[in-house]
Amino acid sequence: MAETIKKPVKFLKDVSNEMKRVTWPTRSELVRYTIIVVTTVAFIAVFFAVVDTIISWLLQLLLD
Repeated sequence: MAETIKKPVKFLKDVSNEMKRVTWPTRSELVRYTIIVVTTVAFIAVFFAVVDTIISWLLQLLLD
C-alpha cells in the first residue's frame, strides 16, 4: 500500500524538478509568438473562406 502512495508523490516531485529546469519565454517573446500565431490563423481562415466562396460560385455556374 505504501508503494502505491510513494509513486505519485515521487512523480509530482520529479515534475516539480523538471519545471524548475524549463527555460520560459520572456514576456516580449510570448507576445511576439502570440501575434504570429493569431495572424497565421486569421490568414488561413480568410484564405479558406475565399477558396470556399470561389468553389461555391463555380459550382453554381456549372449546375445552373
